[in-house]
Amino acid sequence: MSTFIVAEIGINHNGDMSICKELIDIASESGCNAVKFQKRDINKVYTQEFLDSPRESPWGVTQREQKSGLEFGIDEYKEIDQYCKEKGIEWFASAWDLNSQKFLQQFDCKYNKIASAMIVYEDLLRMVAEEGKHTFISTGMSTYDDIQNAVDIFKVENCSFELMHTVSTYPMKDEKANLKMINTLRNKYQCNVGYSGHEVGLAVSYAAAALGITSLERHITIDRSMYGSDQSASVEPPALALLVGAVRKIQKAMGSGIKTTIEKELPIAKNLRQHLNWDISKLA
Repeated sequence: MSTFIVAEIGINHNGDMSICKELIDIASESGCNAVKFQKRDINKVYTQEFLDSPRESPWGVTQREQKSGLEFGIDEYKEIDQYCKEKGIEWFASAWDLNSQKFLQQFDCKYNKIASAMIVYEDLLRMVAEEGKHTFISTGMSTYDDIQNAVDIFKVENCSFELMHTVSTYPMKDEKANLKMINTLRNKYQCNVGYSGHEVGLAVSYAAAALGITSLERHITIDRSMYGSDQSASVEPPALALLVGAVRKIQKAMGSGIKTTIEKELPIAKNLRQHLNWDISKLA
């Protein structure tokens, strides 16, 4: 099974559909399997006090203006849905509240996503699990009990899922990746495990691929210097193409784990061992 690679656009579109479409193009041309967004009802996710607090941004001087400026509505998501179909790439989104999950139900996305912040939101977990779509569950900022509870909810609903090892810092320092958790999660919860990375660079993602992840998610951007809290932990277009190509090669290179001698080794063995009393048929 090929690693399912998700290009996380998130809110890196900065509320601009032209940027959004360019990011979809980049993901599609790089060979990603899907693009992902984030959907919030800001009046449910944030307090009114917080929304009215000051924050300078391209959209105004309050948190409300900034958060509103980063949200797409029904018209934009219809355009995203049509554009992704034209480009032959899947799209889905992580909802941060029940209203947003209901909003996403208007579309025929094949997948759902539970963001790390939402793994403790049981009502949302149940709503998503009841849909029966394969779901990627990120595990940043969580305990083993939190993860077990999410796993139990999805198993009760007989909903296909996989966990994603995640460290929720932006950007994440390489030495904090704790990639051995990939095997820990796989063994403890007896399920497929992916990796959602927030590091700068590609080395950690390559290492995760070598550990047998079934999915890989990285934030993408046109330029890491653009406005936005996720931009610095995102992958730019040339690096994304490199990442996808390398992950595909790594997966092929991992092999079966069974010791074999390939045909092209036989004449080399015969030549290099010609001075030994050695039977080449042992390799046949």
